[in-house]
Amino acid sequence: MDNLVLDGGFADPVMQAQQGFRAMMNALANPGTVQDLALGLTPPAPLSPELAAVLLTLCDHDTAVWLDGALASEAVTNWLRFHIGSPLTTAPGEAAFAALGQGAALQLNAFSLGTDLYPDRSTTLAVALEALSGGETLVLKGPGIEHSIEISPVGLPEDFLQQWAENGALFPRGVDLLLVAGGAVIGLPRTTRISRKDA
Repeated sequence: MDNLVLDGGFADPVMQAQQGFRAMMNALANPGTVQDLALGLTPPAPLSPELAAVLLTLCDHDTAVWLDGALASEAVTNWLRFHIGSPLTTAPGEAAFAALGQGAALQLNAFSLGTDLYPDRSTTLAVALEALSGGETLVLKGPGIEHSIEISPVGLPEDFLQQWAENGALFPRGVDLLLVAGGAVIGLPRTTRISRKDA
């Protein structure tokens, strides 16, 4: 089997998966805080190490995964099939988890929003950005945030705040986001309210 498929995964699956899981759960429990997600992964391009960390930690053979068009290369899909065995779907509305590379079109309502009875059946999106700081300052409020917290990610689409407001209005339905870059992750659960700093 091609070494590109075999290599680049967890060297210590139990410990690294636990480390990744704690980072992502802390990120979602404490929205806006930056959590370490550097797990030493070297997936085939264009899949970033951070996106790989999310997928290898949270997905298994029962988890439907959607990849944006740029990520869905033969090298990436073969690597994911070997390391997690997840079924890959081309229908975003059927995915439990979705991975979007830098610059991919982000349309939140294209994914599963769950139902009022089963809101947990919504899609969790892992979105690779250029950076988690250095962009426009956004103010976060809501559960898990004592007063407010500021983030400044680089690479969100211009209409992100509108999309996020529409997503929040669907509660308890709606998607959750994991923003990743530079070996780190920020969680944005659907309950988080986001506004511009000068708004």
